Amino acid sequence: MGKIILYEEKNFQGRSYECMSDCADMSSYLSRCQSCRVESGCFMVYERPNFMGNQFFMRRGEYSDYMNMMGISSGIKSCRMIPMQHRGQFRMKIFERENMSGQMNELMDDCENIMERFGMSDCMSCQVMEGHWLMYEQPNFRGRMLYVRPGDHRSFREMGMSSMRFMSMRRITDSC
Repeated sequence: MGKIILYEEKNFQGRSYECMSDCADMSSYLSRCQSCRVESGCFMVYERPNFMGNQFFMRRGEYSDYMNMMGISSGIKSCRMIPMQHRGQFRMKIFERENMSGQMNELMDDCENIMERFGMSDCMSCQVMEGHWLMYEQPNFRGRMLYVRPGDHRSFREMGMSSMRFMSMRRITDSC
């Protein structure tokens, strides 16, 4: 089980809110969030409510002013706990176009560059069969990211990622 403590001010100051599950909208608990402490597990934090907008992967540690370094100047608005019970294989199909159409390739391990590996210039939808994954806008696991869990993800635009192309993918393992 995971636990994250979110603080209104930098350096763990101001009111705080402890969270051990998903929180779609923190506005009823905190007026803003400028720092956080992940005591256990891993979380994705989002700049907008309902798990939308830019998101960042947070593992155990202290983030005293990490929000500004990440580019979330308005603070965290929602967070999602990443379950770590997955012990099986990792499998995901990536598609060149929305609605799982166009060129398709299957991944079972990390992919540093879809252009080099598959000749794909874009990934606009995916189907996660097993495991939890992070998708990155640049090769070699760099740039903004998107967390995808098992299920069909037909349009990244509908997930608040309208201007992003995804060029690399990484499995989320028990390293939290």
